[in-house]
Amino acid sequence: MIHTVRPGETLNQIALDYRVDLATILRANPGMNPNVIYPGQSIEIPSYPSPDTIPYEIDISINNRSLRLLRNGVLQKQYPIAVGRILHETPVGEYIIINKAPNPGGPFGTMWMSLSKQHYGIHGTNDPSSIGKAVSRGCVRMYNQDVEELASIVPIGTRVRIHP
Repeated sequence: MIHTVRPGETLNQIALDYRVDLATILRANPGMNPNVIYPGQSIEIPSYPSPDTIPYEIDISINNRSLRLLRNGVLQKQYPIAVGRILHETPVGEYIIINKAPNPGGPFGTMWMSLSKQHYGIHGTNDPSSIGKAVSRGCVRMYNQDVEELASIVPIGTRVRIHP
């Protein structure tokens, strides 16, 4: 999997976002200076498949409060979601799903899917009345049955695009 460096990112933060040890990233990118990275630079992230090899893609519209599942660019299903509130906005950008955890407990409902941005994910909820609102701390909330269905379809490495 190739990560393209965004403005303001550090190699340490990239390692944290993907939950990959910094030394592992350096081994996968011989000759890279860990102290000098720049926007647009391509960095190999080992352990994840390229999103280009996965037929699925998740498209999240913050303003429309919707998550669309696409397969080979064709809409398969659309789900209602809750998004981040003021001061805890859902991060705009392109990420991948890096792991799945059933029954994470607490407010995360029956399924958690981590994004390649530390502390953010797509998850269920213990408060179904929050769906359709801007109430989370930046994560994408779904009805439990919806997130379980989605998690059963998409593999690790699935591209997630989040936009206004």
